[in-house]
Amino acid sequence: MKDDWAADPRIALRATPDFDLAAMDRGSTPGWAGKKKSAERLMAERGELLAELQERMYAEGRSGGRRAVLCVVQGLDTAGKGGVARHVMGMVDPQGVALRSFGPPSAEERSHHFLWRIHQALPPYGKIGLFDRSHYEDVLVARVDKLVPDEVWRARYDEINAFEKGLVDAGIVVLKFAMMVSYEEQGRRLMERLDRPDKRWKYSMSDLPTRSKWDAYQEAYADVFRLTSTEYAPWHVLPADKKWYPRLAITEILTRAMSGMGLRWPEPGYDVAEQRAGLAATMSTESLQASLDDTTELVDKANTTSLLVREEAARMSYGDTSEAAHAEAKNDLAAARRWFAADLALTVDQKRFLLDERQGADGG
Repeated sequence: MKDDWAADPRIALRATPDFDLAAMDRGSTPGWAGKKKSAERLMAERGELLAELQERMYAEGRSGGRRAVLCVVQGLDTAGKGGVARHVMGMVDPQGVALRSFGPPSAEERSHHFLWRIHQALPPYGKIGLFDRSHYEDVLVARVDKLVPDEVWRARYDEINAFEKGLVDAGIVVLKFAMMVSYEEQGRRLMERLDRPDKRWKYSMSDLPTRSKWDAYQEAYADVFRLTSTEYAPWHVLPADKKWYPRLAITEILTRAMSGMGLRWPEPGYDVAEQRAGLAATMSTESLQASLDDTTELVDKANTTSLLVREEAARMSYGDTSEAAHAEAKNDLAAARRWFAADLALTVDQKRFLLDERQGADGG
């Protein structure tokens, strides 16, 4: 699958210790060498792979697996956070997504530690969690609007880092995305909300007061990136003046992250041949014959899809790594092909035996 990524977006967008937010071109497309049309094409292709990977993780979670993904999306109003839910998460099965949006804390939430409400919203194992705003509001809004004393919000950086380390240790992949729109572009988007009758509901009376604190928010975001972009949960800072680019980048980073998880369909906790024989006993001879006739085509198609997903996931995961890693991936795919072929042969043989046995009994 050809794409126009000239650089891995996980590297191109990562907030390193020397990252300079003030110098970032918010209309740029770091790492991407193509245009919008090719981005839309690649997103559709990645969506197919992402949907398959998400279903595998969901199946794993239903079978006792203890892995999940948490996508944290931050940004000022109009940055495009809602578009991530629609255009990225909209490509996968909604039952495998846990979406949560965080506004001002309720009275009950204020009575607890600031991370209490975040704990309640974490995705269950097997799901992709999407936070539209998050615990970072407590070092952004709380800081800029002086909701708590300085010493309180300053101490929260270390608490957040420890919290996210705990999530990673518990099997949750943490992906953090900051969508950074320019001051001028934000103004245009807010004006569009006022101009369009169908968008006025999105405009808030707090938008102008928040916009007046632009510099304070930029300073607060810069400290967030400096103090909480860690090896285990790095920040990816996305220029957001082109709406399509953050959606493309988040799709790519999420897909690459899940490709590296080695997700496989879970093994059944039952004897397949025994259950197949039991089910066959409830079917008519005609239905069993039709099922046998369809077996090779149906299973071959499913197995081909699984192999293509595994091959593409391996390609994205290994990238430009060593020849040994590529050889390992190639051997893994070859072994998977052999296993699928052997399993299909056993399936066909058993169904043919069951049908022959049935026809013999019917003839007797």
